[in-house]
Amino acid sequence: MSGTKDEDRKSVCLSFCLILLFYLVFYLFLAGMFVLTMYIMLLTLDDYKPTWQDRLATPGMMIRPKGDQLEISFSVSDTESWDGFIQNLNTFLSPYNDSYQVQTNDNCPPDQYFIQEDSGEVRNNPKRSCQFNRTMLEDCSGISDRFYGYNRGQPCVLIKLNRVIGMLPGKDGQSPYVTCGAKREDSDKIGPLAYFPPNGTFNLMYYPYYGKKAQVNYTQPLVAVKFLNASLNTDINVECKINSNTLAEGSERDKFAGRVSFKLRINDK
Repeated sequence: MSGTKDEDRKSVCLSFCLILLFYLVFYLFLAGMFVLTMYIMLLTLDDYKPTWQDRLATPGMMIRPKGDQLEISFSVSDTESWDGFIQNLNTFLSPYNDSYQVQTNDNCPPDQYFIQEDSGEVRNNPKRSCQFNRTMLEDCSGISDRFYGYNRGQPCVLIKLNRVIGMLPGKDGQSPYVTCGAKREDSDKIGPLAYFPPNGTFNLMYYPYYGKKAQVNYTQPLVAVKFLNASLNTDINVECKINSNTLAEGSERDKFAGRVSFKLRINDK
C-alpha cells in the first residue's frame, strides 16, 4: 500500500511540474512575441518625423497670459490683481528677446516658406529657424511699456497657433492672420483693437515646422492684441480666430479648431 501511495505522489508531482513548465514556456513565448512586435514597430519609427500623423484640419490656439480657466480679470487700481499677468508675460517672452534671437536664429525673407528638405537619406538636421524678435510686438512687447497696458486698462493678450509638423498655413504669399471680436451679446463693449505685428499675421517664413528634435531653436510666431477702450466693470466674452486661404474654418463640433475664446473683465477699482 505504501508503494502505491508513493507512486501516486510522484504522479501528482510530475503532473504539477508539467503544468508549471507548460505555463512557463507559454508566457515566455508571449513575452518573446511582444518584444519582437515592439522591436519591429520601433524600426518603422522616425526620430525626427511622426510615421503616422493624424493631421488636424485646423490647429488650436492659445493665449498668454494664462488666466484662471481662460479668464483675464483685474482691477486697474489694484496692482496685485494684474502683477501676476505681467510676470507671466515676461517669462513667456524672455526667449523672444532680440539679443537671443540674433544669436540663435536666421533673419529670413518674409512672405515665403522656409523650406529645408532632406537630401535622400541624408538629413538636413538640425534645421534652422527664423527670428521672431520681441520688438515686433511693439506696444505689447513689454519693452516700451513694461506693464503691457494693464496699468491703464488697455491690456495686451498674446495669441499663438499650436504647432503642427509640416503644416503650410497659406498660399500665394498670403500669410494667415488673427481677428478678434466680442460675442454677439458683448459686441458694444469690446471697443477698438490694435494688432502686433501689423494686421495680426503669422508670417509664412515661420513655416513649415519640422519638429522639436529636428528644429531645436524654433520660435513660435505670436500675435498680440491690445484692447484700447474696452468697457469697464463688465464681462466681455472675446473670441479670436485664424483666417487662412488653406486652413479650414473651425466647426461647432470642435470649438477649439482655429479659435480661442476667453473672458475679459477690467474693473476700475
